[in-house]
Amino acid sequence: PSAPIVVRAIRPTMKMIEGVLFGMGNPLLDISATVGKGYLEKYNLKANDAILAEDKHLPMYEEIVKMFAVDYIAGGATQNSIKVAQWMLGKPLSTTFVGCIGQDNFGDILKEKAEEVGVRTAYYRQSEIPTGLCAALLCGTDRSLCANLAAANNYKVSHLQEKDNWALVEQASYYYIAGFFLTVSPESIMLVAKHAAQNGKTFMMNLSAPFLSQFFTKPMMEAMPYVDILFGNETEAQAFADKHEFNTKDIGEIAKRIAGLPKVNSTKPRMVVITQGCQSTLIATGPHELTEHQIIPLDTSKIVDTNGAGDAFVGGFLALLVKGKPVKECVQAGHFAANLIIQRSGCTFPKECTYE
Repeated sequence: PSAPIVVRAIRPTMKMIEGVLFGMGNPLLDISATVGKGYLEKYNLKANDAILAEDKHLPMYEEIVKMFAVDYIAGGATQNSIKVAQWMLGKPLSTTFVGCIGQDNFGDILKEKAEEVGVRTAYYRQSEIPTGLCAALLCGTDRSLCANLAAANNYKVSHLQEKDNWALVEQASYYYIAGFFLTVSPESIMLVAKHAAQNGKTFMMNLSAPFLSQFFTKPMMEAMPYVDILFGNETEAQAFADKHEFNTKDIGEIAKRIAGLPKVNSTKPRMVVITQGCQSTLIATGPHELTEHQIIPLDTSKIVDTNGAGDAFVGGFLALLVKGKPVKECVQAGHFAANLIIQRSGCTFPKECTYE
């Protein structure tokens, strides 16, 4: 009977939660503007598409600021999740985010936008490469995204190793890094992963995109033994299964197979959380246990923008995880956050969080 009390005692409470969640990834400043079809055609952009910027797109970022009324949003997959978690936790500085930005005006805006929701930022600011930007162009009910990663691609492990920054790593108990960071600084990922494993903390990643399983297999699989919780969607899970020749299209089976991959802390089973859009979320805990969790139904007429839904789900899940809540409640919070975000433009939320 005393065991549950001990477990609760060592979990973070709202009084000791400062800096408990640490995120590291690619920070982008989303510049959102409403434009006409002609403007999309000018840059050969398609509605409901997301691409990386080519040279021909680079003048667009300054141009839309001059031509249209714009909104600035602190973006990038990991930063989105950390922002949502911070919003749901409520207490300022519960979360920390690390990534690379430029010494420029857009970098100043990005820092301001992340910090105004309570996130502690510890950006690597350098002057060689400008801050990463994402043009989010709204045209009717459609949205076209064009991202220039720029400085986000330039993070250095030496920044993480600086005394003040490593102190933020040591302060945290939970770590979340989207898979996109595998293309930037796998060394930094491994430093954090090994610290978490050695200190009995929780290390989490996201499959993030099919191309990562396909083309960044080596760094992904080097990190995998340290991953306590892995997030992804059904498309990403299938891409992982295809790459590793699981020979199945059953998403639940794939989740269990991933959960059963070799793990450093084998006494703590890996949890694999797979979202499926409008279908239920699947969670494998180790290679033999699978649970299904229904999403919150939403009339399609209320959907404004599904971009960022996966990031928001993770943010909601993380918020309750660091408060020591059961997995079922973590999933419910994730569904709440995703449901709310898709009814808004961009990964944004009201000032106050009403979730209880």
